[in-house]
Amino acid sequence: MTATDPLLRALSHPVRLRIVSLVWNAPLSAAELARELEISHALASQHLRQLAAAGLVELAEVRANRGGRERRYRAVHGSPLSDQQGEGTLLIAEALAHNLRARAGRRAAGGQGVTSDAELWVTPEVWDGVRERLAALMTELHDAARHPHSPGTIGIGATLMAFPLAEPDA
Repeated sequence: MTATDPLLRALSHPVRLRIVSLVWNAPLSAAELARELEISHALASQHLRQLAAAGLVELAEVRANRGGRERRYRAVHGSPLSDQQGEGTLLIAEALAHNLRARAGRRAAGGQGVTSDAELWVTPEVWDGVRERLAALMTELHDAARHPHSPGTIGIGATLMAFPLAEPDA
């Protein structure tokens, strides 16, 4: 996959990465996304068009709204993020790092969290089991997602990137 690949271009932008997360279980319009992301309606629409062209979001519904029509989008489930290799890994890592920095700045005072970093050597069997559980945990969070700011919910920031390391040339 190269930087000109539409899927990689769509996923490697921090705002588009956030949009995919926001519309995972809660279809949103460009106007709703613009308010949530504090960007212009035009920019939100542009990002949605790029995500739709890459097959990452789809039209979920069209609703009447103040005499017009509001188009709401949802994420197409399935995560191409975990399949990125080479250049894709680096571009996705940059977008994840950008969003992580922004979310860390919004961390709730006194809010309980988990922070960890690791460079470890484990058996392939251990890695396979842990990788499956990590994927299941992220799926559980995504599946439990509600519309942003729904009553009775709290915003959660979760960034995960775990992968086997290449051995350095001796």
